[in-house]
Amino acid sequence: MNQRQEASVAHTRAGAAPSWRTARLVALDLEGTGAQDGADEAILEIAAVPLIDGAPDVATAYTTLVNPGRPIPARPWISPGLTNDALASAPPLAAVEPGLAALLDGAVLVGHNVRVDWRLLQRRCPSIRPIALLDTYKLARAVMNTPSYSLTNLLKTLDLTATVDTMAPGSQPHRALWDTVGTALLLGALIHIQWQTDPAIADLTAVADVPLDGGVSAPVIEEDQLHLF
Repeated sequence: MNQRQEASVAHTRAGAAPSWRTARLVALDLEGTGAQDGADEAILEIAAVPLIDGAPDVATAYTTLVNPGRPIPARPWISPGLTNDALASAPPLAAVEPGLAALLDGAVLVGHNVRVDWRLLQRRCPSIRPIALLDTYKLARAVMNTPSYSLTNLLKTLDLTATVDTMAPGSQPHRALWDTVGTALLLGALIHIQWQTDPAIADLTAVADVPLDGGVSAPVIEEDQLHLF
């Protein structure tokens, strides 16, 4: 543990801030056409899962396919099931945005390599206004030593895969709902590893925040997407 993390733990133990469990957290995952499309990258699927008392509340989750308004060529990295036939009957992003904004505005967004999702969401839905971004990839790098920090590997290492399968029936890895539920469960597991008592949100962001202005303006880095899976 470095000095900043030690200070955060001491700050929390002193009772200076409420537990992270009481904060308004929403786990988020987007599936898109890929960063190779640049400014034309389209959102194909969205899932947003609120955390209640530190656990994913699947009953109030928001998940939907999104009609991109154009044919999507077959690409090996596009998530399974996101075909043109499946997307044809989905709502367009303009119809999705108001409901998504109601859930995400004013919340702390939690994602695995969250800047990838935020970059795309900010570009396509610039009206959405979270208050902070929390990255489970960064947090895992800070508290675990493992050959791979991909979401699927971390969940397997922490024996959480079966729990995700149960909580996200009908979904699968690399689909938005499965990955979002997995991210929410991963956050709680990483916190349990690192802190003896519940940290405050400030303690978490001291280790694993991503600047909100790091979305549209940040360059696309191929390595970013490698950490998603």
